[in-house]
Amino acid sequence: MLKGRSFPGKVMLTRRSEPISPPEYSPRSENDRYEYEQNEGSQEVEGQASGNTTENISSKKSISPSTSSVNSLPDAQGLVSGARATDSARITKFTNELSRPAVILDKLRELSWSGVPPYMRPNIWRLLLGYAPPNADRREGVLTRKRLEYVECVSQYYDIPDTERSDEEITMLRQIAVDCPRTVPDVTFFQDPQIQKSLERILYTWAIRHPASGYVQGINDLVTPFLIVFLSEHLEGNLDTWSMENLSLQDVSNIEADCYWCLSKFLDGMQDHYTFAQPGIQRLVFRLKELVHRIDEPLSRHIEEQGLEFLQFAFRWFNCLLIREVPFHLVTRLWDTYLAEGDYLPDFLVYISASFLLTWSEKLQKLDFQEMVMFLQHLPTRNWAHHELEMVLSRAYMWHTMFKSSPSHLAN
Repeated sequence: MLKGRSFPGKVMLTRRSEPISPPEYSPRSENDRYEYEQNEGSQEVEGQASGNTTENISSKKSISPSTSSVNSLPDAQGLVSGARATDSARITKFTNELSRPAVILDKLRELSWSGVPPYMRPNIWRLLLGYAPPNADRREGVLTRKRLEYVECVSQYYDIPDTERSDEEITMLRQIAVDCPRTVPDVTFFQDPQIQKSLERILYTWAIRHPASGYVQGINDLVTPFLIVFLSEHLEGNLDTWSMENLSLQDVSNIEADCYWCLSKFLDGMQDHYTFAQPGIQRLVFRLKELVHRIDEPLSRHIEEQGLEFLQFAFRWFNCLLIREVPFHLVTRLWDTYLAEGDYLPDFLVYISASFLLTWSEKLQKLDFQEMVMFLQHLPTRNWAHHELEMVLSRAYMWHTMFKSSPSHLAN
């Protein structure tokens, strides 16, 4: 049935009465603990002997899985300066890749992981998601065909009277109409009636064509990075100065189509995140809990002692992919890494979320239950710049590199 569903965006201000055993989860064995401690020990010794290097994080895919590779991670300052999306050497590499008759997607992913130059994002995101074909000769024809197909879908499913919809479809459309004005409320541009109407068309058409999940609150947030990136091909200057009045109807239609197809491609690998009971997200939350226990046992123990469940704050993180937790001007940079991860994104989201949470480990350990609840609902990220985000991604990369050779600590 096609129904809109809510998710627990608000944390319940109640303690749980007893520990909850994660489903489909086996306890860590002593062998796991020994393997982890051995990795930690060898890393510390090697770190003292060799120190950090300035190897760029964009070589992520080619680094060997040994724990010594953790020490090749750049320090925070090196990461920010070396991986800057506007660096001339990196722009040259992007330009060379995009000028090929057929783009090599693996190389494009390696480059994109550390950030994409803003003016290149529309084309690169279409390629990374498989919406635009790697072969340059076919690209324009495929995009034209897919954009026309979207127009036909809107005509068939959206531009019809309510008398032709089922009760479930009417309820879903009303829920979408309620959620659109709530989307990125602190960015004035998203309050534009035309933007909200575009959001409504995209979301409703997507939901009708994906009946296994239908519309789930939070998917409205996932459209926004695509909207901003594809609008940037037509609107110049700061987001605060943009106006939909400067766009033709054809431009709006093409932008909507690109958003629709990219959203579809993006969610194809995460369908069970938005089906009934959202088992995919619950699985990631339990993996996050285990990972935090392995990385920061004092914080894990404090959260446990205070009776705070990871589901109470991390569910929204995974549901909205941290869009609501960081300033909106950083979202497209974050999504460069998301799209570069491709099919591996759900796994890497666990590490990003752990890195995000542990940013405030010391402070959280000083808070009681209700103080943690309030803090996690209103994280102090308003003044974050690219440096803070790169730090989160840097730690996530480090832990992923450390643990990927011994994945038993996250076994389902």
